[in-house]
Amino acid sequence: MPEEKFEQKEPLICKYEKKGRNGKPVTLIEGFEGSDEELKNISKKIKTKLGIGGSEKDGIIIIQGDNRDKIMTILKEMGYKTKRVGG
Repeated sequence: MPEEKFEQKEPLICKYEKKGRNGKPVTLIEGFEGSDEELKNISKKIKTKLGIGGSEKDGIIIIQGDNRDKIMTILKEMGYKTKRVGG
């Protein structure tokens, strides 16, 4: 049976913070409208595919380093619209 997918109304915002968490650069993915469990699943898929660390907090996915292009490609493959912000 096909997996029922939540319909995202707005695109996910993918932005880079040079001095993000603890002074280390991070990529932030904001604007997810689904459940916390779905957010964790998306985060896990991104981290596994890229082989890097990250976390989820307050509806935001935090991924280590500047990986906006790769993350946007992965999200697009998963069926999400994305919007790149900054740089």
